[in-house]
Amino acid sequence: MHWEIIIGLETHAQLSTRSKIFSGAATAFGAAPNAQACAVDLALPGVLPVLNREAVAKAIRFGLAVGGQIARRSVFARKNYFYPDLPKGYQISQYELPIVSGGEVAIVAQGKEKIVRLVRAHLEEDAGKSLHEDFHGMTGIDLNRAGTPLLEIVSEPDLRGSQEAVSYAKALHALVRYLDICDGNMQEGSFRCDANVSVRPLGETRLGTRCEIKNLNSFRFLERAIEFEAARQIEILQAGGAIRQETRLFDSDQGETRPMRSKEEAHDYRYFPDPDLLPLEIAEAWIEATRAALPELPRAKRQRYMAEYGLSAYDAEVLTGTREMAGYFEAVLARCPDVKLAANWVMGEVAGWLNRQGLEIAAAPVGPEALAGLLSRIRDNTVSGKIAKEVFEAMWRGEGAADDIIEAKGLRQISDSGALEKIVDAVLAAHPSQIADYRGGKERAFNSLVGQVMKATQGKANPGQVSELLKRKLLS
Repeated sequence: MHWEIIIGLETHAQLSTRSKIFSGAATAFGAAPNAQACAVDLALPGVLPVLNREAVAKAIRFGLAVGGQIARRSVFARKNYFYPDLPKGYQISQYELPIVSGGEVAIVAQGKEKIVRLVRAHLEEDAGKSLHEDFHGMTGIDLNRAGTPLLEIVSEPDLRGSQEAVSYAKALHALVRYLDICDGNMQEGSFRCDANVSVRPLGETRLGTRCEIKNLNSFRFLERAIEFEAARQIEILQAGGAIRQETRLFDSDQGETRPMRSKEEAHDYRYFPDPDLLPLEIAEAWIEATRAALPELPRAKRQRYMAEYGLSAYDAEVLTGTREMAGYFEAVLARCPDVKLAANWVMGEVAGWLNRQGLEIAAAPVGPEALAGLLSRIRDNTVSGKIAKEVFEAMWRGEGAADDIIEAKGLRQISDSGALEKIVDAVLAAHPSQIADYRGGKERAFNSLVGQVMKATQGKANPGQVSELLKRKLLS
């Protein structure tokens, strides 16, 4: 039997405000435990929450970017549950009247654009953190995160398979960073996903019983958790069993999901409007001012790159993956008009070195101006593409600008036709069997001769001139 994997994601994006959503305590990461938990966060008697206007502004920004409906009037509710890291015994969230309803996020799936619908995006506060590993036989509680502003973004179950889920999570991650509403730091918990996973036989229209996998804080973990969970559910169903609706955790060391608790429904939380908070009312003028200030978003930028620069959907997706990557590429293009050359180098050498060293593009030792200078030397045939990679590595290691490295290392390409002709003649004289092979119809022999010339010049010969010279001499 063939199975279809159905996925919906609930994503928590920590809003990049300096203070918490209902208190003035700081939100900076890395403080000593409980150093950033004030009386409001601790739920001491008599304290009252006060809504952070900047958190609302960032939620509006997101809602407009995804084409959602901004509620002119929304309400905060109390979501009741009892965990040690939740001092009040309830979480302030939004339920019946969220700030954003609907909307959509475009992803690229199997080379084509796919639209993922959103159910809602609502504001809420984060809980604290339980520390199990730091205490022998006990659990510590750090309430620094308690009250940190979150935007929970809920998708429809439109995703099919782990790769689509990762594409969606990456698209959402890029979007919140483009909008400057979340720093997207997954290691620090600023962007994390809960995956609702179910399976059904191909052709079935009813949804299967879902299990929710909590707090996935890397794209790789998201992919692995979905694949394991889907396989687990399929195995149970094929054996004649039934799936129990539950919340599960992903063990990244073992690569498996494990049961955490039975899955709650909305009524289990006994939502009711928070009497300490007035309804949130948003003026039309605020919405329109926010709309006018939106930057060019990833989807629009991707479409522009394809239309204006003739880039493929894949190249456009990679180059717009982050706002910083797109900015770097456009800065290179401003100084090097060869779009394909610039795109290939940004996606190739630059991205490769960043990945190897675990750097963000803002920290790249070779800036866009410096890269454009190297690409100019490729375009004017000062160096070949192969030698340019050697120059780039030296630039990355801090040895100077492209022109300085080319001169210091003697890497200038040999383009003098007289000098090249002598080298070609010497190679042909030394390889008569390859000449015979080529004239006998073996094309690979020609490539071998080109390689011999390049080897003789230590890669400095102009490859185009070498090919032209060889063909003229071999066909004469």
